[in-house]
Amino acid sequence: MVETEGRQVLSVRGDDQDPFSRGYICPKAYALKDLQNDPDRLRRPVRRTGEGWQEIPWDEALAEAADNLLRVRNRHGGESLAIYLGNPCAHNLGTTLYGRVLIRALGSHQRFSATSVDQLPKMISSCMLFGEQLLVPVPDVDRTAYLLVIGANPVVSNGSLMTAPAMPKRLRALRARGGKLVVVDPRRTETARLADEHVSIRPGTDALFLFALVHTFFEEGLLRLGRLEPMVEGIEEVRSLARSFSPEAVALRVGIDAPTLRRIAREIAAAPSAACYGRIGTCTQEFGTLASWLVDVVNVLTGNLDRAGGAMFTTPAASFKYGDPSRKSRSLPYGRWKSRVRELPEFGGELPAVALAEEIETPGEGRIRGLVTVAGNPVLSTPDGARLARALESLEYMVAIDIYLNETTRHANLILPTTSPLEHENYDLLLYNLAIRNVAKYSPAAIEPEPGAKHDWEILLSLGARLTGMPDGDIKAFDDQLFAKMVSQAVGRAETPTAEVTAAAALERLGTKPGPARVLDLLLRGGMYGDGFDERREGLSLKRLREAEHGIDLGPLEPRLPGVLATPSGKIELAHERIVADVDRLRRSLDRPADGLVLIGRRQLRSNNSWMHNAPSLVKGPERCTLLVHPTDAARLGLVDGGHARIASRVGEVEAPVTVSDEIMPGVVSLPHGWGHGLEGVRLGVAAARPGVPSNFLADPEVIDTLSGNAVLNGIPVTVAPV
Repeated sequence: MVETEGRQVLSVRGDDQDPFSRGYICPKAYALKDLQNDPDRLRRPVRRTGEGWQEIPWDEALAEAADNLLRVRNRHGGESLAIYLGNPCAHNLGTTLYGRVLIRALGSHQRFSATSVDQLPKMISSCMLFGEQLLVPVPDVDRTAYLLVIGANPVVSNGSLMTAPAMPKRLRALRARGGKLVVVDPRRTETARLADEHVSIRPGTDALFLFALVHTFFEEGLLRLGRLEPMVEGIEEVRSLARSFSPEAVALRVGIDAPTLRRIAREIAAAPSAACYGRIGTCTQEFGTLASWLVDVVNVLTGNLDRAGGAMFTTPAASFKYGDPSRKSRSLPYGRWKSRVRELPEFGGELPAVALAEEIETPGEGRIRGLVTVAGNPVLSTPDGARLARALESLEYMVAIDIYLNETTRHANLILPTTSPLEHENYDLLLYNLAIRNVAKYSPAAIEPEPGAKHDWEILLSLGARLTGMPDGDIKAFDDQLFAKMVSQAVGRAETPTAEVTAAAALERLGTKPGPARVLDLLLRGGMYGDGFDERREGLSLKRLREAEHGIDLGPLEPRLPGVLATPSGKIELAHERIVADVDRLRRSLDRPADGLVLIGRRQLRSNNSWMHNAPSLVKGPERCTLLVHPTDAARLGLVDGGHARIASRVGEVEAPVTVSDEIMPGVVSLPHGWGHGLEGVRLGVAAARPGVPSNFLADPEVIDTLSGNAVLNGIPVTVAPV
């Protein structure tokens, strides 16, 4: 709930009548007030000149951006342009729906995003198992009797690939009803402090830990597939793969004794209902795809996939067409093209972000010469950010769609700022596809944008129109053209809720106003709860959702298998050939000598990657960008609490204050992700006063999860010394 007076934000608070949040509000949501009033936030386009940054009119800026991108493309070919999409895009309805417009208009395969420094392994494993990259099971937290959390900190993230507000209350309720919470993590996280049991694990060994559970299920006869049995292929292949990973074989490597591994396996198999959940720690590591896959293997083998209290699939109000027959038996969207320099595989239309710097630096045909970034700060998020910063400086032309002059956008020739989150409508299109309860809520803009300001979707449409030859960037005509095509693809198909609806009838009911609202209306009305474009029915439409000020509770998650499966076989394909082939790499790691000191990241409640450190309400208080060190390691290395340390890896080094604490296991140190605001040319006054250090400058772009190409941000070998 946002209280305003004119353009002034008076307060931001939780909605007690919201059926999902129940009044809970994250500190980052409260900080939207700071963001709205931030004097450093850009309001008009700025051009980089020899004398500094110059404000220019919108028409001039959009024409200049398109003309220069076309110039680069005409001179060097289509693959000379690239785009990078940042994390905020997933939280913005306009960018979620219209980002693809600019991607297609650029006409290049050089597409990158924050996905491959985050959840890409989970998307790949979900696609291999279930046939869709966004068909990700989420723990039914409110009904489960046993929750195993590995490499995740949902108390701080409020879920991640699991939308769940007020997680501390939900986890306390789990324990209060007699359930058990077990957290496996190298650090005693905020979630671990609420748990029945915290088990420390050596970073990067999550796949070995999970395979030990799977081995125990087979060896001790603990399989409980139940109703899943006829829906699953590959059980015997998994049995064979698991033979090498007994608890005794992996114990030394993971740092957990074999009896504990066997006990956890027995507990999860015997629980009345259980869910295994892994997240950022299981993704951003050397075996990220295998670990992500094994999380779901555990849920399948114990019969806890797709059942109340287990790991379940959502039924989102704005449909992504799960279960649509036309989406079955498709080829895996993987490796259809590869990066030029290292030949890293594409997935879902994107290349791994670890390839971006080398694709800019390396001469030859297809070298990136022009770049568009959208709400992204890869200099502070991708491996070896210092190298990427140097590479960005060599581009012929760069456009940034962003509200700040930050560590990445400072390299742009032109910055195009969007309206703030409070100045445009919101519907959590992607996050509701991962919610632990089926809900829907639409939030109108709380504040009228300043005269002349542009929403993200207007900028994306305008650039797309100009790049594809639409006269004067006519976004209304361009949007009508794109929307008509979308409608024709969404209605009139057999075995769907809109089988009897014609495109003409749907267009008439959806109106003529361009923008994300009518696209959302299309998705709602054609979705599982929709009115099918018939106002006489009780189903959902945007109009009805707007009338429900506090949102609509659509009920708990329900079983959806086998209907939502989109694999070629129509079954859960438990042993995809690419997964099977990668297990050898994991098996070889069993004989690897233990690493020395290794670095992991950590989530913080008052931090959101790199993009909200200019909010005073979030950065006030004690210094939070510190190196966390166990007392044993501190004594051995000569470090003292409150002192400073130099942390070095193969590719870089940083200096950070030291916090000595037994919440981190010996042999492991931790830095939070997304800091490092002390670089030259940045216009972030609050962040610059408390800059922190960029942990990604220590990440090696040569070390990746082989199967996905995802960045490795956890388990980085480092040396640490006192300053």
